[in-house]
Amino acid sequence: MSERRTAKISEEIKRELSSMIMNELKDPRVKGLVSITHVDVTNDLRFAKVYVSVFADEESRNSALKGLNKASGYLRSELAKRLRLRYTPELIIKIDNSIEYGSKINKMLSEIGNDAGDKDKNV
Repeated sequence: MSERRTAKISEEIKRELSSMIMNELKDPRVKGLVSITHVDVTNDLRFAKVYVSVFADEESRNSALKGLNKASGYLRSELAKRLRLRYTPELIIKIDNSIEYGSKINKMLSEIGNDAGDKDKNV
């Protein structure tokens, strides 16, 4: 299958899952700011890795991941109704820590910039 088609299907899955999580999922463990950052679909459309970012503490993040994994069957069946693909991919949900990592790097860079500015003033 072409990379362009899998990319389109990945974006469509991302859009539909985001809508379902925000509007239809009733699991109390999935609360707060939950967003899908990226979806990787295999070429045969059998599996989709869904990377989820949860803006909360570590305990709430793990709880949200458990809730999403528990609801993956429901999400997959609803996805099948909406996308009408021959095979609806099995969802593998993972936490994406790239936003927190980027924030940490940004904070470190700003601290380095502030330290360099203080040294320039002392010279």
